[in-house]
Amino acid sequence: MLHAYFSSLIDSLPVFFQGLWITIQVSGASLVGATVFGFCLGILRACQIRFIKHTLAAYVDIVRGTPFLVQIFIVFFILPEFGIQLEAFSASVICLTFYGTAYISEIVAASIMAIPHGQTEAAKASGLSWYQRMRLIILPQAMRPILPPLVGQYVLLIKDSSVVSVIGLTDVARAGWLTVQRIPEGLMVFGLVGILYFVICYPLIHLANWFEKRLTGEALHL
Repeated sequence: MLHAYFSSLIDSLPVFFQGLWITIQVSGASLVGATVFGFCLGILRACQIRFIKHTLAAYVDIVRGTPFLVQIFIVFFILPEFGIQLEAFSASVICLTFYGTAYISEIVAASIMAIPHGQTEAAKASGLSWYQRMRLIILPQAMRPILPPLVGQYVLLIKDSSVVSVIGLTDVARAGWLTVQRIPEGLMVFGLVGILYFVICYPLIHLANWFEKRLTGEALHL
């Protein structure tokens, strides 16, 4: 019986590979968007303008305080009631970007605010503009503590992408649900799903560990 299930699972590999490609596309687009917006909002949140800080803090609290499943349901099922109809792929990318931006902005803001305030004051005294201070003084130093948790957040975002299967996007997770209806051997089917997610995430996990060891080594030599 297991041999028959395994043969059927082998026959289903094209569906899994198609789901893997969709997962890579959704995750890749979301990571790019979340990184760009996360850095922009993180820099703004680290500024001293109270209204901006409080507004962005409210956005981060809402995103972090509500399940991602609820957020994607709102975008895909509730927004059409207001005339905003999105395809599953677009809704998935938008939701993951919106979700990832909140966490990445926190990482960026915390790293920027950890830079000693005296360096900012010294840069101001040297006549550097805000843009020059960020580009030449603040961000180069902030990137060291940013990189390890940033790559770790990438891994979490890729794993969270499995939730988008609930709106009909045929990613790796949905390929597993479709296959297990024909092959009633859940451990075998979702074991393959786990392996495929591991294939995507492992290089990033390794990269995060490399960054952490490298930065720790540099700190010990200072």
